[in-house]
Amino acid sequence: MKKGKMPVEPYKIKSVEPIHKPSAKERERIIQDAGLNIFNIPGEKIFIDLLTDSGTSAMSHNQWAGMMRGDESYAGSQSYFRFEKSVQRISGFKHVIPTHQGRAAERILFQVLLRKGDYVPNNIHFDTTQANVKVREAYPVNLVVDEAYNPSVQSPFKGNMDVNKLRRFIQEKGKENIPLVMMTITNNSGGGQPVSMANIREVSQICREAGIPFFFDACRFAENVYFIKKREKGYGQKSLLNIAREMFSYVQGVTMSAKKDALVNIGGFIALQDDDLVQKIKNILIISEGFPTYGGLAGRDMEAISAGLDEVIEEEYLKHRIQQVHYLGKLLQEAGIPLYKPVGGHAVYILADQFLPHIPRHQFPGWALTVALYRESGIRAVEIGGVMFAFTDPQTGKKVFPPLEMVRLAIPRRVYTASHLHYVAEALEKIYKKRDKIKGLKIAYEPPYLRHFTVRMKELT
Repeated sequence: MKKGKMPVEPYKIKSVEPIHKPSAKERERIIQDAGLNIFNIPGEKIFIDLLTDSGTSAMSHNQWAGMMRGDESYAGSQSYFRFEKSVQRISGFKHVIPTHQGRAAERILFQVLLRKGDYVPNNIHFDTTQANVKVREAYPVNLVVDEAYNPSVQSPFKGNMDVNKLRRFIQEKGKENIPLVMMTITNNSGGGQPVSMANIREVSQICREAGIPFFFDACRFAENVYFIKKREKGYGQKSLLNIAREMFSYVQGVTMSAKKDALVNIGGFIALQDDDLVQKIKNILIISEGFPTYGGLAGRDMEAISAGLDEVIEEEYLKHRIQQVHYLGKLLQEAGIPLYKPVGGHAVYILADQFLPHIPRHQFPGWALTVALYRESGIRAVEIGGVMFAFTDPQTGKKVFPPLEMVRLAIPRRVYTASHLHYVAEALEKIYKKRDKIKGLKIAYEPPYLRHFTVRMKELT
C-alpha cells in the first residue's frame, strides 16, 4: 500500500491511553454476545474506535486547565458567562442555552415548535434529529440536491439543499404547516458533505419570504466553514471567524452538539435571537435539563466548550483535521475500496452495497461490513444505511430503504495517528479480498426508535 504524503499533526502528545486488540477467538465471542451489534461491545474490547466523532475528541491542555476553574454555582455560574461569550463571539446570537448534548437541544426546540402533522424540511436529517421530529408525530423531509445521492459525482458542495424542491414543498404543504426549516452542516447522513454559503443565503431568503424560521444543526460548523474558505469563490482570503459569523447571520438559531466541533466529550446548546422563543425554551429546559445557566452541564464542562470553540476555528487545526480524513480516503481508494466521493470533513464513507454486492439491501450489507471489520481487526465503525434509516411505509406495508447504503469511518479529533489509519486501510483491504465470504443478516430484535443503538441481529446461512 502506498503511503503518499502524510499530514503532520499540529500538536504533540502529552498523555496516552493504552489500547488492546483482543484475539480473533475473543473478538468472535464478543461480537456474538453483542447480538452482532457493534454498539453493544465494551469500549476496552475495541482496538481502533471509528464508531463516531461525537464526544470522542482528545481535549487540549487549555481545555483541561479551564476545567480546573469551573464554577459550579447552581445559578449564575461564571463558567456559563464565559461559555456564553464564546458562543456569541462565533455565532453572533443573543441567547445561548446550554444542554447536556445535541439531541436534548433538538428535543426541546421541537417540543416548543412542532405540532402533530407538521413538516420539517432539511438537507438530510441525521438519526437523532429525525427521531426527535417523529416522536412529536411530525414528518422529517429530506430536500438535498440530487447529486448527494450519486456517490461518484465530484461536486464541491453536495450537502446543499435543493432550493427548487424547497419552494415547491412550501407551496404544496403551506407555510403554516412548516414551523421551521433545518440545515445540517456538514451533511452527516450524506457523506459528510459541506453546504455552500450561496446555498445557505438562498435558503435563508426563501424562508424569510415565507415567514418560516431557518435553523442549523451546527455540530460540524467549523468543518463547513473550512470547506467554504477552500472551495467557494470570494472566501479564500477571509478569516474562518468572519466566514462563521456570516454563515450564522443567515439563520434564526442553531442546535448544536458540542461533542463534535467544540472538541469536548459532553455538552450542547441552543443559540438564537428571538426573545419570545427563548423564554419558551427555557421553561421546557428547567423541567428536563436544569437551570438556564447550566442546562445539564457542570461548570467545568462549559469551560471546556469555551476553550474548544476558540481552538476549532484555528486554521492549522482544521487543515490537519480535513487532511487526516482525506488521507485515509486516499489509502482506501488506492486499495480499490468503493467510497462516497468526494471524501467529506469528519469521516470516510464506504459504499457497502458495492463492497458487498452479493448481499441484497434487505440483508443489510452495511451492517454486515461493520461486523466483518470488527471480526478481522477489532475496529469499530457504524452503518449509515438500512438498519439506521429503512422504514415500513404505512400505506403500502413495504420496506423503504435509504438511497445510500454506507459504512462510516468517523475519525475522532486529535486522537489517532497516521499509523492507526494505515492499520484501518490494511484491515479493509484484507476484507475486500475475501468479501464474498461475508454473510447477510436479519433482525432478531428492534426498538421503536433509533433501532441501530440496541438492535440484535442474526447471521443468515
